[in-house]
Amino acid sequence: MTSVTTKIDSRQPATETAVDLFDNWFDPIETGVRDRVREFVEELIRGELDAVLARTRYGRRAKGVEAADAGAGIVGHRHGSRTRSLTGTFGKTETAVPRARLETANGKTTERKSQSLRAYQRRTLAADALIAARSKCPASG
Repeated sequence: MTSVTTKIDSRQPATETAVDLFDNWFDPIETGVRDRVREFVEELIRGELDAVLARTRYGRRAKGVEAADAGAGIVGHRHGSRTRSLTGTFGKTETAVPRARLETANGKTTERKSQSLRAYQRRTLAADALIAARSKCPASG
């Protein structure tokens, strides 16, 4: 007669069983916070682009107004968005960053660079500070 047990095999280290603890874990609060952070970052970058182009998304300049008379607006146009991964104190989130082409003084165009989210930035400054502080601390044993 065979007996069925639910005991963990004592030959298996406890660390291997702990790895799978959060694999299928879902927390609606964490998900909600990350969604709000993603929405906030996207709105921040969209607002920055709106200010640079002096018009909102799908907005047009008034007819008969020349670019020089329009004020602070830069001539250019939006062209889609790209997905960027950003890790912060809130965790890792994927954000859609709008793209735009801006016309230069010599008639050529250039890709707009965000002031809020630098090129190749993958972590927020707060996340970098936490990593730096943790690496300076001696390991507690």
